[in-house]
Amino acid sequence: MATAEPHEAFEALVGELEYPMLIVTAASGGERAGCLVGFATQSSIDPPRYLVCVSRRNRTHRVAERAAVLAVHFVPSDREDLAELFGGETGDEIDKFERCEWREGPEGAPIVDGCRNWFAGEVLARLDLGDHTGFLLRPFGGERGEPVDSFPFRRARWIAPGHDA
Repeated sequence: MATAEPHEAFEALVGELEYPMLIVTAASGGERAGCLVGFATQSSIDPPRYLVCVSRRNRTHRVAERAAVLAVHFVPSDREDLAELFGGETGDEIDKFERCEWREGPEGAPIVDGCRNWFAGEVLARLDLGDHTGFLLRPFGGERGEPVDSFPFRRARWIAPGHDA
């Protein structure tokens, strides 16, 4: 079955992809922020690089624009509460970190304790990617707990976003 409009075909194709949802956190100027992201990928093996994309409309973007380091958390499949907190609430209205366990990480980036697997990355570049900014990271530290299933995109679809994309 062919789709008439090219953008409709694209949306249908990418809508079938299954990828992990991540929480990205940042700190700068005494502020901290974090959000759920679905657009992220490893972009180089040697040297290691990772690209995370953050919507320009949310508070995390405003803090990340000034941050030297971002922390990328792999959300376990059993932590729907964290996915909902960081994806369904906005830091413009609440302090998400008052509602979860966390600790200060590299360059002050908040580390969400409920995510046993995470890495910190130095921001090397900020790329205009339309309604998102791509943050190119040089990973330099983190923790790997036991392997866990990641919280998938298909389960995040029901979360009403704190901000539109």
